[in-house]
Amino acid sequence: MENIKKLREITGAGIVDCKKALDEAKQDIDKAVEIIRKKGGAKAAKKIGRETNEGLIDIVISDDNKKCSIVKILCETDFVARNHGFKNFVKDVARAGLDNSSKEYFNSKKDEMVLKIGENLIFGKGELLAGEYIASYIHSNNKVGSVVVFNKKMDESLATDIAMQIVAMSPDYIAPEDVPTKEIEKEKEIYREQLKKEGKPEQIIDKILIGKINKYFSEICLLKQIFIKNDKKSIEQIIKETDQELKIIKFVRYSL
Repeated sequence: MENIKKLREITGAGIVDCKKALDEAKQDIDKAVEIIRKKGGAKAAKKIGRETNEGLIDIVISDDNKKCSIVKILCETDFVARNHGFKNFVKDVARAGLDNSSKEYFNSKKDEMVLKIGENLIFGKGELLAGEYIASYIHSNNKVGSVVVFNKKMDESLATDIAMQIVAMSPDYIAPEDVPTKEIEKEKEIYREQLKKEGKPEQIIDKILIGKINKYFSEICLLKQIFIKNDKKSIEQIIKETDQELKIIKFVRYSL
């Protein structure tokens, strides 16, 4: 029953459909999700293992915008997450990350903080990014934040807007060429099965697939996404219009 419950949360499908899919997949949840999607029964593409922990995300960038530390620190309750002492502690952990020592700093201060706030704390994750120019955006509640690395100095406002795009639209990759072939083939197979089920003629399925995969790229690839501040242009178009040599090297997105 636990697997059925999980599968229903992920797909929104009915109990009977979930049970059949799990039986067919021999209780493998990922395979069961794929089976339901192929049959067109998935109502929502939610992710397994969605985090429910409380905590904060914080980001610190060096003065020259060439280094950036991002951390996620977990606590037990929202009450502590809103505590100024805890917020300052998370900021200090992020600051220590500029020397690539955020986890060490956290471990050295953890016991002291636990005594002060009365809750267990966990170092969720953290990393140090470096490059020619770095921008970041963090939501006002410190529950989601992003860092983006560019190959050269650029307009600060646009760089921040692109970081905001990452927070808002949650891309998985920079460009289509970054998407693993296996993942693309899996999506094609799912779409193909859906189209067959809809009764589409075999000779036009491949043409429809091209459009569906392009739409898929526009959802998961940052460069192909429509810019949230200009719905007539993609991020790729905005960047090219700004500077033909400008490139996004890397991005990360942390959320709670």
